[in-house]
Amino acid sequence: MGDQRRVQDQLQSLVFHQFPVTQFRNSDGPLALPDPLCGLEQHILLLAECPHGTPAPDVNTPDAIENDLEKAFPDFSVRRGFTSNIIIDHVNKRDNVLIDDVDAAMNRAVDNGVKNLVVQPTHLMHGLEYDELVEEVGNYADAFDQVVFGEPLLSSDDDFAKVEKAITEWTAEYDDGKTAICFMGHGTEADSNEIYQKMQDLLTKDGYANYFVGTVEATPSLEDVLAKVQAGDYERVVLEPLMVVAGDHANNDMAGDEDGSWKKTFEDAGYQVECLVRGLGENEAIRQIYVEHAQAAIDSLAKD
Repeated sequence: MGDQRRVQDQLQSLVFHQFPVTQFRNSDGPLALPDPLCGLEQHILLLAECPHGTPAPDVNTPDAIENDLEKAFPDFSVRRGFTSNIIIDHVNKRDNVLIDDVDAAMNRAVDNGVKNLVVQPTHLMHGLEYDELVEEVGNYADAFDQVVFGEPLLSSDDDFAKVEKAITEWTAEYDDGKTAICFMGHGTEADSNEIYQKMQDLLTKDGYANYFVGTVEATPSLEDVLAKVQAGDYERVVLEPLMVVAGDHANNDMAGDEDGSWKKTFEDAGYQVECLVRGLGENEAIRQIYVEHAQAAIDSLAKD
């Protein structure tokens, strides 16, 4: 009971203070015997993904991130778990592929007798979904020697600088002085929604005056972004998701032809519009940030 209370204390501390690397340890070791059919895997790196909307069939972002992690950490067995059961069911029906949710991935690790578990989320930021993931994984903490979490994409000032460099270099061919380059994020009611304004402020400070950041469900809103674009002398608008995976939001809320979409709104305002339906995870420099965060988490594991 004492061990469980300590784990819960650590969980609460993470949820409210969001430490750079969060660790759960259990001195008693794994509680389950390994599955002889699967083999004993001592070290697991769990890629916990939370795509907003179902990705299109040809989107390979999760595979790209997973491949980069496998190359970077050959001593770890990389596994994937989705945080959304709705998307898991959709992908299963569409592609006949069943992806583990977090509970299934955790139970699989417990059954295999895993000792050290590293969880690298593909979340964009600290927020409600990240906190829920930490709590969910924390329910299994007693079954492992150690559990550590990597940071989301945008966690430190250094992360913001690297993401800014990645997205501006990725869109440099459109930066002709006549084009407004607008990134659409998801948005959240949590305080972490401030990351969108922080990215906007950084872009503006660094001289990227024609770069704009907005969200689907929070602020800055589409109306906010449109007003900023209209205040400039632009002829064309390029739209791109500020999301790790380009799914339903990118295809419909951003690039859809229905009224209310970002594309239709800017077209109705008189702009030529080009939509780049690609997720941040398709950018190698962005994926490298996740690798660095996973490395920091692995480095935090206590050595025998």
